[in-house]
Amino acid sequence: MTLSVSGASCEDVLHYYQSTEESERLQREENELELLRTREILMRFLPPAPADVLDVGGGPAVHSLWLAELGYRTHLVDLVPRHIQQARALERIAPARLAGCTVGDARRLGVPSGSKDAVLLLGPLYHLPEREDRMQALREAWRILRPGGTLIVQGISRYAALLKVLTRHLLDDLSMIYVAHHTTRSGQHRPGRRTDFFTNAYFHHPTDLRQELVQAGFEHRVTLGVEGPARLCGDEFARHWRDPFTREWLLDLARSLESEPHLLGVSGHLMAVAGKPGEGGG
Repeated sequence: MTLSVSGASCEDVLHYYQSTEESERLQREENELELLRTREILMRFLPPAPADVLDVGGGPAVHSLWLAELGYRTHLVDLVPRHIQQARALERIAPARLAGCTVGDARRLGVPSGSKDAVLLLGPLYHLPEREDRMQALREAWRILRPGGTLIVQGISRYAALLKVLTRHLLDDLSMIYVAHHTTRSGQHRPGRRTDFFTNAYFHHPTDLRQELVQAGFEHRVTLGVEGPARLCGDEFARHWRDPFTREWLLDLARSLESEPHLLGVSGHLMAVAGKPGEGGG
């Protein structure tokens, strides 16, 4: 799930998503927990359908088309032309249509002010390593939302790289150890061209999302852990996920610990919900 960033960072994002298959990522067994939990949280906090939703950085319409099928008027925006092409191809065989599907930059969106009931940023913020770029994307979301509208953003946990090294038998890889150490200290994730360790990005401390949202003028409501501590299973996760009982237990664990402040950083992804002050909506 992507959006435009400036200079070399933009090239990094395009290179990463041209060399990986984002359309399949959330369909893979090891990422199904993230998919299910993300949708659970969206259903809890989005305004009822039909509502106008802008999915910024929504990739190949993984969530956009699902929301459209639920009755939302969903407009998808993404940087990567390939993702937009894939989204349009999927739309042709889907039971619902998108309200729009365009290439765009989260910091400069050609969307009328005050025209959306909800904006999703489920990827743009971690693809904007510079704070000012993230704030610009948040201010753009503010502009587009109606008063009382809902913003839902996602970040990657500051500790995700460290946990991957510790749980995926990577302690012998000195370059990975160095990257994880730097990411944990600064939030700046710099794996270079190693797409097996994501791409250049910003990984949020659990307190970062709230601070950025408030600074942009939003009313922060909650920050939740998406997957919870399930990723501590490491390479054994997929095997455990296949067992129906363990699968439900892991889902219940993620739900029960989603707002536990001492464990937020253990979750691979964080989701924050905020509102634009005003009458009605959200």
